[in-house]
Amino acid sequence: MARGQSIEPRAYSAAPTGLNFFIVGYAETRGGVAFDTTLPLTDPSLKVQSPVLAYARTLDLWGRAGKFDVIVPMGRLNGSALYQGEPVERKVDGFADPVARLSVLLYGARAMTPAQFRSYKQDLVVGASFQVSAPLGQYDDARLINLGAHRWWFKPEVGASKTAGPWTAEFSTAVTFYTDNNHFFGGGSRTQKPLYSTQVHAIYNLRSGAWASVDGTYYTGGRSTVNGSLNNDLQRNWRVGATLALPLNAQNSIKLYASRGVSARTGNNYDLLGVAWQHRWASGP
Repeated sequence: MARGQSIEPRAYSAAPTGLNFFIVGYAETRGGVAFDTTLPLTDPSLKVQSPVLAYARTLDLWGRAGKFDVIVPMGRLNGSALYQGEPVERKVDGFADPVARLSVLLYGARAMTPAQFRSYKQDLVVGASFQVSAPLGQYDDARLINLGAHRWWFKPEVGASKTAGPWTAEFSTAVTFYTDNNHFFGGGSRTQKPLYSTQVHAIYNLRSGAWASVDGTYYTGGRSTVNGSLNNDLQRNWRVGATLALPLNAQNSIKLYASRGVSARTGNNYDLLGVAWQHRWASGP
């Protein structure tokens, strides 16, 4: 859920300030490359098992509801693919690149205390976020497939959600910018054009606090250049998914999620199954 192709419902929903969230999750992907889906590979057959640790805190940002979160993914990758017609294989364990994000709701949700939030009823919410990934994960330039990408990326995004009865419709659009990787496979250099993405979600909220959603994303762009040669790897890919969140008590909840590729111009289609446990506690005034 931390990369440009991730599907994340309720990214623009309000919460009272001063809440902390600790998340432990596990996801498994099969098919294309999960940690860098923009690699110029064909016929990928890869399995990635991904434990994830994350922390989030809700904030008061200039009187508006905001949030900061950081995600530290790990992974065990095993499989094979073709690169320029030649087979490559990989088996590796380690950390992937961490991701941090700051988001703020610009319209429809001011910063609220827990007492004020109890009477809040969402209508239309508009927000924005900025996400950054640091090249701190496992990387070996003698190998094509790694858990880290050895480059920074930056992702500004805007989104909106509208609630009507138990239903919430959510939409967001973003662009991901990449720095150059000057230590690419075999000592080469790789640059990449921006990747443009959109997400849509239909969310059904239950009185118990549980919710379920049907999710979709489309992303395009991201064409890369390796050692001055432009690759034929323009992306035009669709993914669909579903999410179910179940509260266990006032402090704990479980989230189940799944997604799969519908169509992919490049060979990076994959299926994903995941589960996450979230613990919440309040702090501050």
